[in-house]
Amino acid sequence: MGPVVTPPAPITPDAVKGWIDWLPARAQDYARLARMDRPAGTWLLFWPCVAGLALAGGMEHKPLLLLWFGLGSLAMRGAGCVWNDIVDRDLDAQVERTRLRPVAAGRVSLKAALAFAVALSLIGLIVLLQLRATAQLVALASLFPVAAYPFMKRITWWPQAWLGLTFNWGALVGWAAVAPITDPAMWLLWAGGIAWTLGYDTIYALQDIEDDALAGIKSSARALGGRARVGVAVFYAIALILWAISLYLVAAQPLAVAALLPLVAHFGWQVAKLADPVPETALTLFRANRWAGALLAAACAAVGLA
Repeated sequence: MGPVVTPPAPITPDAVKGWIDWLPARAQDYARLARMDRPAGTWLLFWPCVAGLALAGGMEHKPLLLLWFGLGSLAMRGAGCVWNDIVDRDLDAQVERTRLRPVAAGRVSLKAALAFAVALSLIGLIVLLQLRATAQLVALASLFPVAAYPFMKRITWWPQAWLGLTFNWGALVGWAAVAPITDPAMWLLWAGGIAWTLGYDTIYALQDIEDDALAGIKSSARALGGRARVGVAVFYAIALILWAISLYLVAAQPLAVAALLPLVAHFGWQVAKLADPVPETALTLFRANRWAGALLAAACAAVGLA
């Protein structure tokens, strides 16, 4: 008799195959619960941290913080996803793309999911202790909006705006790690990030627009309807304007704004591709925003190091 082979756990349609498939089925459930198979969200949490640190001039003096921010982004994005799946388990079960998520499908119990979220948060605590007191307080202030986010899709048509508050909080933490938080440039950087998230998460929500309507889930994609492409273009334009002002305030030179030109081109490409808003295109464009974040961080580094 040959060895007993454990069948792979059922996965969501948008799950990414890779190293996670080599794990035991039980471990796969936890890895996918924390979205470790989909690193785009971790990058989207990480790049605002880098942008804030870089624009405040911290790349030269505290480069080690980049590694800590990387670890913190991985852990806290995972914890946030677990919490989201706990709160949304009933809604997830009604949406084709999410019905096989580990908690919604009953493969991970609520108690186990909560314990996993706590364990990931403890890693975040280790990262928090590496920061100066001001940055620690700023980071702790994010806990309420992060905890409240999963409920926003039940309250407002614009939960993507609330997601922007949380996913770009790292810009505030990165800045606060090395510079005073009274500088308007920091707040403009954060506000631009909120508009950016409104754009890319509207694209993401296009994947579920029909199932969301049936389940009563609110989203900016549903609110905009056939004007989603125009809405994304407007959100990206607002983000670029706010970031341009932020960079100008730091450098006091109009030429500093030119650092955003690669990002302008990237956003233009996204909006052009959105003419075909099928789920596959929407997912590709959403994931492409990890490169948008890298371009923003590069622009902030160019100005911060100048």
